Parts: sequence; C-alpha cells; structure tokens
Amino acid sequence: MERRQFIAAAATAAVVTDARSAEKLPTITWRMPSSYPKSLDVLFGSAELIARRVSELTQGKFTIRSFPAGEIVPAFQVLDAVQNGTVELGHTALYFFFGKDAAFTFETGAPFGMNSRQHSAWYVSGGGRELMTEFLKKYGIVSFACGNTGTQMGGWFRKEVRSVDDLNGLKMRVGGMAGRMLQKLGVVPQQIPPGDIYPALEKGTIDAAEFVGPYDDERLGFERVAPFYYTPGWWEISSQLALIVGQKHWDNLPPTYQAALRTACFESHVTVQAQYDVVNPQALARMIKRGVRLRAYPKPVMDACLRASREVMDEESAKNPAFRKIYEHYRSFQDQQNQWATVTEARMQNYQISAMKPPRR
Repeated sequence: MERRQFIAAAATAAVVTDARSAEKLPTITWRMPSSYPKSLDVLFGSAELIARRVSELTQGKFTIRSFPAGEIVPAFQVLDAVQNGTVELGHTALYFFFGKDAAFTFETGAPFGMNSRQHSAWYVSGGGRELMTEFLKKYGIVSFACGNTGTQMGGWFRKEVRSVDDLNGLKMRVGGMAGRMLQKLGVVPQQIPPGDIYPALEKGTIDAAEFVGPYDDERLGFERVAPFYYTPGWWEISSQLALIVGQKHWDNLPPTYQAALRTACFESHVTVQAQYDVVNPQALARMIKRGVRLRAYPKPVMDACLRASREVMDEESAKNPAFRKIYEHYRSFQDQQNQWATVTEARMQNYQISAMKPPRR
C-alpha cells in the first residue's frame, strides 16, 4: 500500500473508531445557572463558551444549558443549588460565599493579593488548587478556574473621596471580604447582586458601588448616577471565575466528559482576561470623553485600607484553621512572586510606562 493510501486508511479508521466510541457514551444534559446577568457578555459569555465547547468536544452527547442569574437560581444561591443537587453545576465567583466560610475568598483572589497571572501560577502549578480542593470537599463540590477579570476598578462614588473620613458612614456595595475591611473605616457594606446595583445607586439606597471594570460598568450605566470613578480595586487584584460541580455528579461523569469539561474551562480561563484586556481600555476612554471623573485613591486612604485588610486577615486566621492554612501558603507564594516581579516584569513595566509614553496628537 502506498504511503498516502495508508495515511488515508488510518485516518478513516480513526474517524470510524471515534464515532463508534462516541455512540457508546451516554447522552447527558446538565443545567448550569450563573451568578451573572446575560447583559454582561464577557462574564456570562464564559458560561456560554464552556457549554458550547463541551458540546463540540463530545459530538453533542454532553449538553450543558446555561442560565443567567435569576432565571432558575438567584445570583447568590448558585453554590446552594449545586450543593443540594438542584442543578449539576454552576458558574460563579466563590468569594460571593465568604459568609459561609472566609476561605472561599482564595479561590477568587485576596484583597491586596496577587495579580491574575500570579494567582494563576499559585492556583494551577503552585499548590493552590490542591488546597482549595481539600477545602471544598466538605461542601461536596469540585471547582475549575474558568476566567479572570484582572485587577478591577475601585468603584463609583457620588462624592469625591479625599480622605479616610470621607468613608465614614458611606453605604457601599462591595463584594467579598472587602466589606469587612472597609467596615473598620466606617463604611457600611452592602451585598447586592450585579443586576441590582444600578437601581440601588439610582434610588440612593447606596452611596457607592464597585463591580468589575470599565467595560462591564459602562454596560450597567453606573456613570449616569455616580460621577467619580476610582482606582484601584485593591480588594480584587485578581478575580477568578469558577465553574463548580457537585462531587457526586462529577464522580459519575464519564472520563471523556470530565476531560471535555476541564478543557472547556481552561479555554474560557484564557479567553475571559484576553477579552477584558481588549475592551476595558476602550471603554474607559469612552467614559472619560463623556465626562466621567477618574480618580486614584489618595495614599493615606490606601494605607488605611491595607492596615484594615491585614487586621481582618489576621483575625480570621486566628479563628478559622482552614482559612489560616490557605492564607499562610498564599502569602508565602505572594512574597516570592513579588520579589521576582521587582527583578523582572514590574521593573520593565514601570520603565515603559514612564519612558515610552505615546506622543501627543
């Protein structure tokens, strides 16, 4: 047999074998509620991407139906729904559930923590995922990283923040443990689902709100009700999305389908931040052109927030063994990463920002 004929025959045999193998696999349909509304096309788009790729990788045998927040499960009840078996899997950010246990925070990213690249290094190859997997066992779930927003913005305010005193009595929508930290500075934190933030700002129920960054914030219209836009969002230097699966459902899933789901999550993980890095600078430029007043938190405010952050993390470590175990590992890894960054990327980045400014037009 000639070489070309042999290759063609082998390829045909592989296709036939693959098709026969696929025929033997069960047809499965799972439901996946998200904590994000459909209007946030990058965040909810992550859920849609995972569902699409799983179907493609399994020749349509494994189907996942994705649902935006509130359609079948409220935004902050995704974890409960997966735990109690109402749904097989969910799409969320696990820091939303820090009220159950503050250790959930580390799956998403810690205040004054590592950036998204460093967090991925910790989570994927630095031992972070193993620690989180051990912690999540008691909740009966397994988790997979499926996106990251990168460092977020510091929120929208009706009035300018010139000093720490300006935070006293401020009602602010803020996610995760940051609320406990800001509470030490007089802020009254509010836990509000993404889709309900704008009405709360518009009605004056809250005085300030943080969400993600320029692209999503623009889509939600925050600039219309709060003119001051602050940076940086020190509480979310990294904000990793999670796909969570009920442990029993995962264990019963055929290995081929497990591989497809892991692969789809990894693709989504890379895609989400790439998308944000493209659209965020464009959205910020549009909003500034329309009159949004961009501000940086004054250094005294940042210093006070850092002190409050360390106090809360230490307090939680003293009473929560699971939190302490993960936090000590996380901080040690962060210290190492920061030392490395000062030698390489941070030094180069700072030089380029200062020395290679674009010419004025």
